[in-house]
Amino acid sequence: MGEQRLKAIIHLDMDAFYPAVEMLDNPELKGKPVVVGGSTERGVVSSASYEARAFGVRSAQPIARAKRICPGGVFLPVRMLRYKKISQQIFQIFYKFTPLVEPISIDEAFLDVTGCQRLLGHPEDIAKKIKQRILTETGLTVSAGLAPSKFVAKIASDIDKPNGLTIVPHDKVRNFLNPLPVAKMWGVGKATQKVLRQLNIHTFKELSLVPVKILENKFGKHGITMHLLSMGVDDRDVVPEHDVKSIGHEDTFTTDILDIDRIKMELLSQTDKVTHRMRKEGVTGKTITLKVKYSDFVQITRSKTIAKSTDDGFEVYTIACSLLKKTEAGKRPIRLLGISLSQLSLFDKNRQLSLFNQDDSCQKKRRLNTALDSLYKKHGKKSIHLGTLLMK
Repeated sequence: MGEQRLKAIIHLDMDAFYPAVEMLDNPELKGKPVVVGGSTERGVVSSASYEARAFGVRSAQPIARAKRICPGGVFLPVRMLRYKKISQQIFQIFYKFTPLVEPISIDEAFLDVTGCQRLLGHPEDIAKKIKQRILTETGLTVSAGLAPSKFVAKIASDIDKPNGLTIVPHDKVRNFLNPLPVAKMWGVGKATQKVLRQLNIHTFKELSLVPVKILENKFGKHGITMHLLSMGVDDRDVVPEHDVKSIGHEDTFTTDILDIDRIKMELLSQTDKVTHRMRKEGVTGKTITLKVKYSDFVQITRSKTIAKSTDDGFEVYTIACSLLKKTEAGKRPIRLLGISLSQLSLFDKNRQLSLFNQDDSCQKKRRLNTALDSLYKKHGKKSIHLGTLLMK
């Protein structure tokens, strides 16, 4: 057997993507603190330009706070259709270099260029070509990290933003990681950082020197993972064409909601939208997750996994209401509410419609949902809703 070639993985992350697109469409915005997010005071920041970040504006920050700390900022609503159009253009460029593209979000991806070197040259040259191609064809900049693993490549892409390129050779991985703060590691949030500080662990090197048994006792399996990552050990492959992991819908309300009947009505509307989209995309789900954010920004989730995958709105809504009872809905004002389904699988029409595999009630629900979807398609989303929605 021949010698196994070391992986060459590039992580590409567009620089302040939403504000950058806004500046592209309106050059007068260049150099200004641009904040893209919710259109009301109760919304949150989706993305901020580097000029706005200098004031302390961050993603997921309440718009009201962002306006206080950045009074001279230009606040713009999210234009998702425009961002998606530019994103498609960018991903088309990625695919011109390798078929092994793993999208992480609308503006971020991993590329495995291990097998492209004979045709396209050294991985560093490939990364430079991609960056230049994106700049030439879209007018936008992207930061890149090149490394032998996804974990190290992602960290590297964040080192020299904006428009940076950080290269971490295989034999320099430990040198690169050792001085970095543990906060840069995936899955190490504030609670984990606090425990690590108590153990006098602040850097990757310090984490790597701790006996793995101690970390396992403190953090379970996550402790073992942290130990491996602290040494740059990450064998995950770049997985092209990621399957959709979940389908959901959430709303941030203009005023907090306390009335439980109103909350259930909103949940019913969201369930209607989600299950209609699932049927449209031909998938069913097994895990229903309810998301609640209270007025004080404390956020919780409650989930239930069912035995048989579903896309039926009434079934999902019934489960969602049972999950709602496990929250403080009706007792604490709610700022945000959301429902999602995960563990998705493709809907098998032949299996689902078989007389031998389904009872009469299941077939009736399937026929009803099919009829509802036909009305949606013919008359639009507002033409019909689940029964009690008509009382809104």
